[in-house]
Amino acid sequence: MSDFIAAEDRARLERHGLADYDALWALELPAVDEPNTERGGWSSVCRLELDGAAYYLKRQRNHLTRSLAHPLGEPTFARELRNIQRYRELGIPALQAAFYAERKVAGERRAILLTRALDGWTDLYGLGQRWDSLTAAQQQAIIVAVGELARRLHAAGQLHGCFYPKHVFLRAQGAGYAACLIDLEKTRPLRFGRRDRIKDLETLLRRADAWGEAEVRLFLRTYLGADAAVDDWWQRLALRRRDKAARR
Repeated sequence: MSDFIAAEDRARLERHGLADYDALWALELPAVDEPNTERGGWSSVCRLELDGAAYYLKRQRNHLTRSLAHPLGEPTFARELRNIQRYRELGIPALQAAFYAERKVAGERRAILLTRALDGWTDLYGLGQRWDSLTAAQQQAIIVAVGELARRLHAAGQLHGCFYPKHVFLRAQGAGYAACLIDLEKTRPLRFGRRDRIKDLETLLRRADAWGEAEVRLFLRTYLGADAAVDDWWQRLALRRRDKAARR
């Protein structure tokens, strides 16, 4: 995959001498969390601030994913970048990439992915932790925003594949909320229709601990739109949850 620089970020990166792989790889910054050492490699995330704009600098070595198209593996960031670009083309609100590059160095597969920070946004998990402190209007607006995001995602023919509350970000906007997605590595096209859609929704709703039946039904009404089969979807979600619990 060739190097990628977003037009909106090129000038800022060039001003700081950071518009290339070597400069970004050499940056010494504190990691925001413990490095990921799964897949037999290493992957780390740091925060980078330039001229009042914030980014997350993600670097990895031999952190590969395999597929039919890449049987020998490719950096997981390569797959995430393709999904970020696909979401943008399809109009699905999601994080944005500023830079991507990969290299083979001393027998290692290395990759860099720079994404714009979602400052001013809060993930659904964090909002759930203080759910009771929100007004009824705020709670309803958040649920509606998440339902609309899920509907938009699936209407575009995409399965998120890791649809956790921590991967749904929201920001107050007028009387409502805007919502977007992060962590797109496992995204793929919807192949199995409603079964895939149920899979995504059950993943989200099982972890939305602050939502009771009324909240879930509002979410489903928003998600289904003109389709009023809320009871049917409620039952299908419950069945998938029971099946998952029985397999543990």
